[in-house]
Amino acid sequence: MKNKDNKIIKELHKEYTSSLVTKNITVMGKRTSVRLEPEMWASLKDISKREHCTVNDLCTLINIKKNDNTSLTTAIRIFLMLYFRAAATEEGHGSAGHGNFKQMAKRANLTKKQTNKYFSNFENTYTLEKSSFSFISEEN
Repeated sequence: MKNKDNKIIKELHKEYTSSLVTKNITVMGKRTSVRLEPEMWASLKDISKREHCTVNDLCTLINIKKNDNTSLTTAIRIFLMLYFRAAATEEGHGSAGHGNFKQMAKRANLTKKQTNKYFSNFENTYTLEKSSFSFISEEN
């Protein structure tokens, strides 16, 4: 019975395990740990390469500028959003295919059933050439 209980606990743990990744960083000369989504860590690394500094340097800068009532983790997320928002231009949005909700739905691989269920009047509200838009899957 104990093995069966352990198996159930392991399955539940696997199902509810957070996607957050904890990493140790050095901020203002002191080691600390931060939990972020893998995409946030990748963005920090990308920015540090672009800005010719280390992730620790970025986190120190963020820590210096953050509000005292804001956690470092929250400040990092806000910094990432502001950094990429500041870098976004109309030209960049255009080349990324932004500005058309139907294209966004297509990139997200939404099914026809999902769009009909969650977006009222989807076909008539969002314009896109019929020939260039097709759902990845007609099911679900």
